[in-house]
Amino acid sequence: MKKLVVSGATHLLALAIGFAAGIYALPILIAPSAPTATDVKAQAVSAEFTGQFRRDLKDSDLLHWGEGTVSISRRSIVLMGRLAPGPDYKLYLSPEFVETEADFLRLKPGMVRVGDVKTFDNFIVPVPEAVNPANYNTVIVWCETFGQFITAAKYR
Repeated sequence: MKKLVVSGATHLLALAIGFAAGIYALPILIAPSAPTATDVKAQAVSAEFTGQFRRDLKDSDLLHWGEGTVSISRRSIVLMGRLAPGPDYKLYLSPEFVETEADFLRLKPGMVRVGDVKTFDNFIVPVPEAVNPANYNTVIVWCETFGQFITAAKYR
């Protein structure tokens, strides 16, 4: 009986580890090709604002982080850098700097969702015509599915 319990527990542990690895790996496997540095630089030329994603924010950790230069224009928001891979990333603009999940949730009603982030090495996200980035001061990457803060950059 003891052998059966130990065997069952180890199989459940292996299943849980495999499931967690799948959640982590799936976004990487299905991600489209990242924009090239040339593509990002071409979009960044028209930027009105820039900021820095940093790994040392309060709610950033080993699995939830971003680093690099983010450039913001009326037409697009681009990152020359990297994000920790994950599912269902959304890009938001906020009127206040945010570096925790609690602050994000508190301020979310005053934010605007710009679009989806589908790549983890560099990204280009078009800005909807109705959105004016000059009305905000912070760009945030948020994991919608798991309610996880990934990173943020104050740009003005």
